Amino acid sequence: MQILRIDSATTGDQSISRKLTGQITEHLLARNPGASLVSRDLVSDPLPHIDEVTTAAIRTPPETHEGAVAAAFPAERAVLEEFLASDIVVIGAPMYNFSIPSQLKAWLDRLGVPGVTFRYSSNGPEGLAGGRKVIIASSRGGAYETGGPAEHQESLLKIFLGFIGVEDVTFIRVENAGRGADAIEQGFAQAKEAIAAL
Repeated sequence: MQILRIDSATTGDQSISRKLTGQITEHLLARNPGASLVSRDLVSDPLPHIDEVTTAAIRTPPETHEGAVAAAFPAERAVLEEFLASDIVVIGAPMYNFSIPSQLKAWLDRLGVPGVTFRYSSNGPEGLAGGRKVIIASSRGGAYETGGPAEHQESLLKIFLGFIGVEDVTFIRVENAGRGADAIEQGFAQAKEAIAAL
């Protein structure tokens, strides 16, 4: 088993989502002693936002690549292969300005690959990247209804993952972090129970 841990919070040791991804992966490794852990920190080792070259490397058939696109392809595809090789993916996803950090969006952009993680059929889009479990470590300053008018964080992740075929998605969250230490402590206590149930 391979577990992939993704962190995207820019707040370092103060990050709630990083504490959650750490607790979740620690629990998963204890439950699966033979598992390997691969970690990707999108802040200390950021992926650039996609541009004309990387978009072509990600979204067009490799046999058509030339020049800069061909040179960019191995690194771009490696991000996707890391995801596809993982049985469980733990994603640290704080809410920043009602959505996810741009670092995390740049990572997602490497996963949406036509013909590899999704395709269009006569019945509409079909996800091809199922067969793995994704656990989202979500942190937010307030309490939000998922899919509500001001929430574009958890809903974005659920829609994107569903689009590429990942239906086994669990959210473990600490909400109301902006309300102070007591609210954060309460959030972590609830998260601990959810982690134990994994």
